[in-house]
Amino acid sequence: MDQDNVLSSRTVLLPVDVQEGFFQPDAPRLGAWDFEPKGLALLSAWRRKGWPILHIRHDSVEPASRLRPDRAGNSFRPGFAPHGGEPLIAKSVNSAFLGTDLDLRLKRLGADGVVVFGISTDICVSTTVRTGNNLGWRMLVAADACCTFEQNDMDGAVLTPASIHRYHLATLRNEFATVATVAELLSGI
Repeated sequence: MDQDNVLSSRTVLLPVDVQEGFFQPDAPRLGAWDFEPKGLALLSAWRRKGWPILHIRHDSVEPASRLRPDRAGNSFRPGFAPHGGEPLIAKSVNSAFLGTDLDLRLKRLGADGVVVFGISTDICVSTTVRTGNNLGWRMLVAADACCTFEQNDMDGAVLTPASIHRYHLATLRNEFATVATVAELLSGI
């Protein structure tokens, strides 16, 4: 990371949608790699430093969604639930900024940047990062603490999670955010 992207006690960690519903047998195939231990490492580092963490949870309003608040899939993965007084922001759309008070909370914290990780690279992580950048926030993405799903393109060809992840990180890096590994981020603390 370069000097313009130094982390500080005012850099907010934003774990996005690390929920059980994405790991259920009927969910699309998740290319999870080792994103969970990397996300837990970020949470641990932020907690040790006493830096701000705002947890994002997707509370779907879709009747059949595994992420509805009344379904088991809505719960956080082990280790990803808020600790103590760490705030939780519930969203029902792809961006954690839309329909929530995230922007206001960041302003009240005097945030100087936002480090985002979670599920999925191409949907909720990307949309949150793009919206945050458009609102004027310095956005950083923990590349190896994000993951996504296998999908079909418009011709029906299967796109691998690794390729989707890579392409979305490239577009985020080119215009909307600093993209760094967890090791790079942790070295900046």
